[in-house]
Amino acid sequence: MEDRRDRLVVIAAGYTSEMARFIESNPGLKSRFNRYFKFDDYLPSELMLIFERIAGAQGFELSADAKLCLQDILGGLYEARDRRFGNGRLVRNIFEQAIETQATRLARMKTISNAHLTTLEAEDFDLAVSTHIADRKNR
Repeated sequence: MEDRRDRLVVIAAGYTSEMARFIESNPGLKSRFNRYFKFDDYLPSELMLIFERIAGAQGFELSADAKLCLQDILGGLYEARDRRFGNGRLVRNIFEQAIETQATRLARMKTISNAHLTTLEAEDFDLAVSTHIADRKNR
C-alpha cells in the first residue's frame, strides 16, 4: 500500500465500532487509513425505493396492497433498528424471502398468469418479516 499510495485506493467498510477496533488493532493501519466517512441509515422511503429498484431489475412489481404493507414493514423495522441495521442488505433479504414466499403461494394455484408470476402481494411479506424478526431475536 505504501509503495503505490499514489496509484492505490483501499476501502474498508463496516459497522462503526467494529471498524474502529480493526483500525486500532495495528498501529500501521491507523496511519494508513486517514479518511473516514460515516453514512446515516436509509430512511423508510429510501428503503422502499431500493426495494422497488431491486424488484424492477428482476422483473417484479408490487400490488397496491403490497406497497402499503411493505411501507409499514420498513417503517417499523426502521423505528426498531439497532446498530446492526442492515439498510440495503435488509431490503435485499426481504425481497429474496418475498419471492420465495410468492413461489410457495403460486404453487397452490391451479392457473397462473404472467401477472401472478411478476407481482408480489402483501401476503408474500409475512414470512420475510417474521424471518427477519426471528433472526434479530437469535443474535
